Amino acid sequence: MLPENAKNIVSAVEAKMKDALTFLEEDLKTYRVGKANPTVFNNVTVDYYGTATPIPQVASITAPDARTLAIQPWEKSMIAKIEKAIIDANLGLTPSNNGETIRCIVPALTEDRRKELIKKAKAAGESAKVVVRNARRDAVDQLKKAQKAGELTEDAQKEGEDEIQKLTDKNVKEVDNVIAAKEKDILTV
Repeated sequence: MLPENAKNIVSAVEAKMKDALTFLEEDLKTYRVGKANPTVFNNVTVDYYGTATPIPQVASITAPDARTLAIQPWEKSMIAKIEKAIIDANLGLTPSNNGETIRCIVPALTEDRRKELIKKAKAAGESAKVVVRNARRDAVDQLKKAQKAGELTEDAQKEGEDEIQKLTDKNVKEVDNVIAAKEKDILTV
């Protein structure tokens, strides 16, 4: 049974690891994989009265069909700014407007673009693993300091390190699963 201070360290590292996984999943949602998905605009910002604001905060975005994204700005004056932001974001989408709504037709992914997205997804996965491993290292250091300060017994320190290693292994495996699922999604035509 872990002492309270060791439990606190383990639960803090578990939260950091979960945050890394959540961040990875959110990041992967913004990858355009041939289907119309409004989340591709989550990281695209537009100048809204001098403030860089994400497009979903200045317009409603819908996917009327599997290949089209429709952006309805809440102010007509934003149409040109939103179009420019989409082009500048280099998403591979070409916006067109009818004075009221901006439409983006989502082109099918080329083989090169798919490979590029897979490479990008794997890099994001590696970054998430680095965050998980850094969290493990920091937590193990905290346990060692607590043991040296006499706040933990050596057995409690070892038990805490074992718990942290199990969490690390579980989260690294989860990152691999998320990346594998995204890779499958990208390769699905």
